Amino acid sequence: MASSTFPAMIYDQQDQNNGDTLLCAGSHLSDVQKAINGAVTWAWEAQADDHWRGEVRTNANITAQQVFFYQSLGRNPIPDAEAYRKYLLEEQQDDGSWALAWQTPGDVSTSCEVYLALKILGVSPNSVEMTKARRWILEAGGVAAVRVFTRIFFAQFGLFPWNSIPQLPAELILLPPHAWINIYRMSYWARTTIVPLLIIAHHQHLCALPNGRSAQNDFLDELWLDPARKEVPCCPSLWKATQLGFYTFFFSLIDMILYFLNGLRNFPLRSLARKRCVEWILEHQEPTGDWGGISPPMHACVQALLLEGFTEKDREVRVAIEAIENFTWEDTSGKRMQSCVSPVWDTVLMTRALCDSGVANIDDNRLQRAAGWIRRQQIRNCKGDWFHYRNDLQPGGFAFQYHNNWYPDLDDTSAAVISLLRQDPGSVTSDTVIRAVEWMCGMQNHDNGWGAFEADNDHLWLNKIPFSDLDALCDPSTSDITAHVLEAFGIFTKELMSRSSQDYRYWGALEKVTAASNRAIQFLAVQQETFGAWWGRWGVNYVYGTSAVLSGLAYFCENDEMVQEMMSSGVRWLKHVQNPDGGWGEGVESYQDQRQAGRGVSTPAQTAWGIMGLLEVCKAEDDSIVMGINYLLRTQTVVSENGTRASWDVSRYTGTGFPNHLYLEYALYKHYFPLMALGRYAKALRGEISDKL
Repeated sequence: MASSTFPAMIYDQQDQNNGDTLLCAGSHLSDVQKAINGAVTWAWEAQADDHWRGEVRTNANITAQQVFFYQSLGRNPIPDAEAYRKYLLEEQQDDGSWALAWQTPGDVSTSCEVYLALKILGVSPNSVEMTKARRWILEAGGVAAVRVFTRIFFAQFGLFPWNSIPQLPAELILLPPHAWINIYRMSYWARTTIVPLLIIAHHQHLCALPNGRSAQNDFLDELWLDPARKEVPCCPSLWKATQLGFYTFFFSLIDMILYFLNGLRNFPLRSLARKRCVEWILEHQEPTGDWGGISPPMHACVQALLLEGFTEKDREVRVAIEAIENFTWEDTSGKRMQSCVSPVWDTVLMTRALCDSGVANIDDNRLQRAAGWIRRQQIRNCKGDWFHYRNDLQPGGFAFQYHNNWYPDLDDTSAAVISLLRQDPGSVTSDTVIRAVEWMCGMQNHDNGWGAFEADNDHLWLNKIPFSDLDALCDPSTSDITAHVLEAFGIFTKELMSRSSQDYRYWGALEKVTAASNRAIQFLAVQQETFGAWWGRWGVNYVYGTSAVLSGLAYFCENDEMVQEMMSSGVRWLKHVQNPDGGWGEGVESYQDQRQAGRGVSTPAQTAWGIMGLLEVCKAEDDSIVMGINYLLRTQTVVSENGTRASWDVSRYTGTGFPNHLYLEYALYKHYFPLMALGRYAKALRGEISDKL
């Protein structure tokens, strides 16, 4: 393990307790191995076609938007209406609202969107569920209080005036990549959504609802505090904007000017701009019909093409609708829409978990097939949008989804490299690993960290645009992504240097990795919070970020006092926030209130993150680690009748899409992260027991 390089004097148990603690830990090693065996069996039975894919469950409004999409196409009745109704009603909270995550305060935008979807699906406004929802929504401010995206959805049905939507001139597509503002300055998820919205905003097309088509449709009037006054400003007044800063004032002024110019609809370049938007959409469509591997832009792109003269019989539209349907998930809870699918992410992490658990890495045919599937997912030919600002870099990344060649990401690429090296250390000199490592080196940002999909996509002033109510128009460096890349570089360096015969052909890659790693450590030093933790952008939250950073720094801590102190502070914080039941938990509330960092009901995934972070520094018999392991053993309750396979259960969101706006529950997080933790613990414990004999 990486922790073998860490000085032994840091975080040892008190001498007088060492023997008792070790005896306790060693005595339950058989229980740990039994839990590992059951989890390994469960993992193999969950494998399909040489890889894994679990559900990515998210906010109910993603499913509501699927209902809007079918309604906009004129599908009557909505396909699988009863299954959608069942899911949406089951997601309603006791107070009548729908929330961004399980057992969190209701969200007015989500609640309004789900209410509309249920009404389209035929649920009576007089039903108990809709009455409770209506009461809660009105108390929260009604439709007038919803976010910009919700306004756009409603405007397409005549439920919200287009005049209350920020202006989106199609000419934005014409601005070149080197311009101060252009679509490539935005995050990929914003870009793939905004380009089709430029077409939608131009046409301001009205779709029919069950009561017909109207620019002042009253289908949702019961959710307005005053249905006679639906004009709601989309920007603050210029006077208020001056108090909110230069960029807020500037973009509010631009929006006002565009409004008086009718959004430039009569501008001479509008025809060219619309044509370029369509060309961009078609260029970025995958052969399977997907756009960007996420559902919101897929809905919007289909609508944009239809507005520009395409029909549902055209191949581009037909395969897109089929691809959208592939994002749905149906079980006894009903039918719902996933915001994305996660086969690559699930497969690389499950593969690593199986390797950590002691499966014969190279010799096991099932692991070989999984590793082969991972290698085939590498994007080697498509120069995606990242190429605009890194045009001297060759492709080599991995994407999150089945079909997303335009947008590989650093998280999946680093995880893929780690899994391939864990499965077969000899692959360190393979073309797959070398290309991935060099691509990651080339994607490092000027601040020495890494973002998820883009390089130097850190123009945070874009979040002042009135359209940006998610604060997500950028993809800046984050601690968790940087830590994952650093860990991949650490394993790569260790395996390359351990080869008996040094091959000078790979020294160039090693030099790049070493330089990039040193810079990344400086970034993580700056990002560490005063209380010792690191913020987690793509997982909830500080427990995720801190565990990731500890795992990354562990390969670079030898003889480096600064790194050792960083890790010591991180460990102290993890121990401080451990729950009395031995687990770790953190709610999504910590994204709004830092005082909630590390606080929440224990979950299997977050407990595994805590354990794995501590294992990089502490001995296996450390009390905190043993308590965490006991929590995982105690909560492994999903067991088959014959007891041969076992897993964990969870009902909380531990993944993050957009902090404060979109959260994710990965169905397999509850399994492969605990399996990783148990496997690493068993390996460390065996080594320490052997050392004491």
